[in-house]
This record gives sequence, structure tokens and C-alpha cells, in this order.
Amino acid sequence: MNLLDGKKLAKDIKAEIAEAVQQMTNDGQKAPHLAAVLIGEDPASQVYVRNKVRSCEQVGFQSTLVRRPADITQEEVLQIVDELNKNADIDGFIVQLPLPDHLDEEAITLAIDPRKDVDGFHPVNFGRMSQGMPAYLPATPSGILEMLRRYEITTEGKEVVVIGRSNIVGMPMSILLAQKAYPGNATVTICHSRTKDLAAHVKRADILVAAIGRADFVTADMVKEGVVVIDVGINRVDDPTAKRGYRLKGDVDFDGVSPKASYITPVPGGVGQLTVTSLLMNTLKAARKEIY
Repeated sequence: MNLLDGKKLAKDIKAEIAEAVQQMTNDGQKAPHLAAVLIGEDPASQVYVRNKVRSCEQVGFQSTLVRRPADITQEEVLQIVDELNKNADIDGFIVQLPLPDHLDEEAITLAIDPRKDVDGFHPVNFGRMSQGMPAYLPATPSGILEMLRRYEITTEGKEVVVIGRSNIVGMPMSILLAQKAYPGNATVTICHSRTKDLAAHVKRADILVAAIGRADFVTADMVKEGVVVIDVGINRVDDPTAKRGYRLKGDVDFDGVSPKASYITPVPGGVGQLTVTSLLMNTLKAARKEIY
């Protein structure tokens, strides 16, 4: 069993980005500029955004944080998005999800200029990705591709099973791994809550991507020997013995599955480490005008 070390990869990629930014500024160009819109006081969102701001500092990006209370109106959010769209100094921006219930998440996503959509959530970017065109890829699938590439894991002709069909992870992951590219050229099956005999599908997987949001859902009896396991899940499980009163666990029973796996991501320290890094990679592309 080999660990897919997302923490080390993230460190390496950030160093590469920092070097690229240094070269840009040496050439008289401005550093890439990423903005984040944070609405309300969701604790997880605050942690995510704080990590994004800190990561920007680490690689030499400029960053702007726009904070607004949870009772902000839809019109006010759309006005912020419009201002960021028109701000030539900002290369890319994100609106941190989830949003308060009274806000229309879809309308806000659609209002973002696809050229600045470094989260890769706009239908224009999703459509370009689906057709194999240059696009800003959603952060988690992009991070998984980078992990597979850097660990030189063979995907061509492999049976891939993706558990979960969200537009953030499952659907884009399945599209990307089926495309004529590396990593890609795989035969992909998407499993979800309506899948019959899910365990039988998972048992066939050469590469398993688990993104269902249920702690320890995938057990040792569900996987075959030599499987490559990409665990996207980050689940809080109560643990009174832990300092914070809980532990983070993945969708895969790590202790049970890891002896059968050829490669496996830990939780924490796996895929989650690469999501912010992928956002930085997209912002660098935006600053270089590589996509549009």
C-alpha cells in the first residue's frame, strides 16, 4: 500500500506556482489577484476562505476578501459579482458555498463572468470541460487529476467507479476520466443513491473515487486487491477522546481498505489538500489568459 500524499503534492505545486509568480513580477507583470466573497458566519466556510487567503500569500498572489452578513439581499450579492466581473485588476474570484437559504445559488453562479470563474462552476466552463476544450476545472476533480498524473497512475483502459454524482465532484470527475487524455481513457461507472447492488459495481473498480459524504461507507469486502482509492469524503465523526471532540474521516474505511489497496489517499492529508492548490492553478491560468 502506498499513500497518495496530498499534503506533499500541495507543497510542491505551491512552490512551482510561487516560482511562476516571481518570474511574472520580474518581467514587470502584476501578480495574479484572487478575490473571495464570504457571506454569513458558516464555520467551515470561514476556515476554507482563511486557507485560501493564506495560500495566496504563500505563493505571492494578491487577494481580496469581501465579507457580508447572512441577511444580505440577492440584489446586493449580484451587485458585488458585477463589480468583481468589471474589476480589471482581479483575475478570478469565487463566491464561497454554501450560501444562506434565501439566496439563489444558481442565479449567482450564472452571473459570474466565465473568464473569472476560477471555481469552474459556471455552465460555460462545465460545457467546455465536457467537450475537452480548455476550461477552468472544478477544484477537487482538478486536484485528483494532478494527483494521478504526478504519481504516474495508469488510467487508460482501467475500470473507474465514482460514487456520487454532484456537479462539484462526481459528474466532472467521471467526464474527465473518460476523456481522450491522461489521466483519462478509462471506462467509468457512476454510482449513486439509486444504484442497485452498488457493492458489485465497486468490486470491479481498478480505481475508486468515493465522494458520497458518508463516513466509512466503503468497506474492505467491497473492493478488490490492488485497487487505487481516491477518498474525497471529509466527515466529522464525534470522538470525545479527540482534542476538538471529533475526528475527520473519509468515505472509505481506511484501516480496513488500505491493506488491499495499491494506492490510497488518507483523510485528512489527501485530496482536500489539493482543492485550494487547484484554485491557485486556475487563478494563475486566468492571469496568464490561458483559457480565454
